Amino acid sequence: MKVAFLDTVHPILWERLSTNGYLCSDLSSVSMDELKKSVADTDGLVIRSRLPMNEGFLKNCPNLKFIARSGAGMENIDIRYCNDNNIVLFNAPEGNRNAVAEHAIGMLLSLFNKLHTADREIRNGIWKREENRGNELEGKTVGIVGFGNNGSLFAKRLQGFDVHVLAYDKYKEAYAEYGAQEASMNEIFENADILSLHIPQNEETIGLVDDDFLNKFKKPFYLVNLSRGKIVSTSALNRALESGKVRGACLDVLEFEKTSFENMFDEGGTMPAEFKKLIDSDKVLLSPHVGGWTHESYFKLSNVLADKILAHFGPC
Repeated sequence: MKVAFLDTVHPILWERLSTNGYLCSDLSSVSMDELKKSVADTDGLVIRSRLPMNEGFLKNCPNLKFIARSGAGMENIDIRYCNDNNIVLFNAPEGNRNAVAEHAIGMLLSLFNKLHTADREIRNGIWKREENRGNELEGKTVGIVGFGNNGSLFAKRLQGFDVHVLAYDKYKEAYAEYGAQEASMNEIFENADILSLHIPQNEETIGLVDDDFLNKFKKPFYLVNLSRGKIVSTSALNRALESGKVRGACLDVLEFEKTSFENMFDEGGTMPAEFKKLIDSDKVLLSPHVGGWTHESYFKLSNVLADKILAHFGPC
């Protein structure tokens, strides 16, 4: 079985597939136009986020049996086309769920204790104690929307902080083992001090967090987003930060990310006005979509994919 690697991933995936008789090829530096000619006899594709796996491209792979994405989200894959053509899809949320959970807690603790501003000020010779007085997580109610691999591990990692965790997920049922209580969205709107998003990007969730959504919360709250940037309307978030409805935000993902994540600006290199408002706010903590991207998860993502591919297709 021939497998083309369209992105760079941890070499353990290549090693394990090769050991089991798969013929692997590195196409991670090949352009889309060249790829269309190179994948005609490919049985499997390994991807991250460099290229969209849409129908126009996938039609060039008549022998394709699977796509393996090193990551959790599948929004860059035409799932309908794959289902219609019996192309098996593999992702690896198990590989980076702990990284995401720890990153979310790290961002929350940093924002609550104003570590991002205090560190910057001290480096500039500014010593402000009262202005950098922090808040504690203990006693807060955390609302988690999306209780798959990432949401459930986040709840589990919160257990030592003596918080009350409410979780909403229309597709899940097991909550108690992770220290969470099943809740409706209305209960989260009513009680949450912190909202953490762990949902995929799709037609249902793009723009979900808008003015109407934010205004449904009974009390001011903190927003954490380590899922996908387009789920949160930046303009709505800025308005909520200005009004005080949102007390602070931890954002590992942003609405303005391009497909490859690296280029945050438009074709002319101009920063979007709403993005500038975010970076000018001390109420916002930002990171460059690295919540699930640790040294450990880099290995785990590939290892999980190897497990799944070999379990499904076996050795060649």
